[in-house]
Amino acid sequence: MMARVRFDDAVIPLQAAWSSPFVRWQGPAAGINSLDLAEQVTRRALERTKAEWRFDELVLGWTVPQKDGFYGAPTLAARLGLGVGGPMIHQACATGVATLHHAAAGLDGANAKLVVTTDRTSNGPHLVWPGAGPGGTVESENLVVDGFDRDPTTNGSMLSTAERVAAQAGFRKEELDELTAHRYSQYEDGLADDRAFQRRFIVPITAGSRREPLELDADWGVRPTTLEGLQALKPVLPDGVVSYGSQTHPADGTAGLVVTTAAGARAAGVTGPVARVLATGFARVAAGEMPKAPVPAAQAALRDAGVELGSIDVIKTHNPFAVNDLWLARELGVDARTMNPFGCSLIYGHPQGPTGTRGIVELLHALELRGGGLGLFTGCAAGDSAGAVVVALD
Repeated sequence: MMARVRFDDAVIPLQAAWSSPFVRWQGPAAGINSLDLAEQVTRRALERTKAEWRFDELVLGWTVPQKDGFYGAPTLAARLGLGVGGPMIHQACATGVATLHHAAAGLDGANAKLVVTTDRTSNGPHLVWPGAGPGGTVESENLVVDGFDRDPTTNGSMLSTAERVAAQAGFRKEELDELTAHRYSQYEDGLADDRAFQRRFIVPITAGSRREPLELDADWGVRPTTLEGLQALKPVLPDGVVSYGSQTHPADGTAGLVVTTAAGARAAGVTGPVARVLATGFARVAAGEMPKAPVPAAQAALRDAGVELGSIDVIKTHNPFAVNDLWLARELGVDARTMNPFGCSLIYGHPQGPTGTRGIVELLHALELRGGGLGLFTGCAAGDSAGAVVVALD
């Protein structure tokens, strides 16, 4: 099942595409409400753009409810001094593409949309539901932890989807370990020259506590990875191939971007490169086969963009499991090692809503470094679905 949409005049100024550092689960950002995190980072990011934006909507993407989150986007807009409203969008790990899709589809004239994605997987809400039985005994759930372990169609974990696809494809643990080690080396490329690549878009956060504030301008909790270390890890499931090293870790963070028209970018006084959003694509595959979904999503976006895969210069993915990239590379006929320059969620972590947005932001900056070209981002989401976007930087 696929859906796709083409855009004729939707652009993202690179000076207005950012991400916070991603902070490993239960790290120093675990006590920060994700709305508070989004407020501080978005404010800093917009100040850095030095542009005069005319926002008519704030699109908020998040997947883990937070205290004072009933109104969502209007709450964040008010905190930022913006007199606009907007929707809350939740499509699990595809939230980044979904929010960009919504913003690009609603453009008209010289207006602009502010897209903010934010999530805290640490200390997720514990929900209590009234029961229908005698005495009204309540039912409860840990939204984040229980969600990770219970796919709605199979009642299995997300890990089980990776193992199912790996078994179907005949992927060996050695292949997963080798690709994961390579992904870590690519992430190290983004740290070279005093993190020159990441400093293009990373906006620092203030974490810790009031008594002991901690300024973070780099990802926190990324563990050094070697092929030898990965080979020493046993699979998580008996007779499986996925270890804790070849899957991502949950995290906390926020990311955002401004989506506008060519006229809107000129009116705001944008300087520097502007990327064009060509098309988005969404797909769902068979139950329990989540790592396969980025393939049809990418094909849908490419088809509507009128772009052949061979013309794509940079591919970025959300890859909670190394299995995802091995499958994508095999099905699309590309070299898995060339994908994800400068890092990916497999290494720096996965805060859900912001993960895809950061991948898109990194894609834009990777294209600028090579002098422009065509880029593809695609990534899976819970429920065996995925979202993808094709962009161009002239």
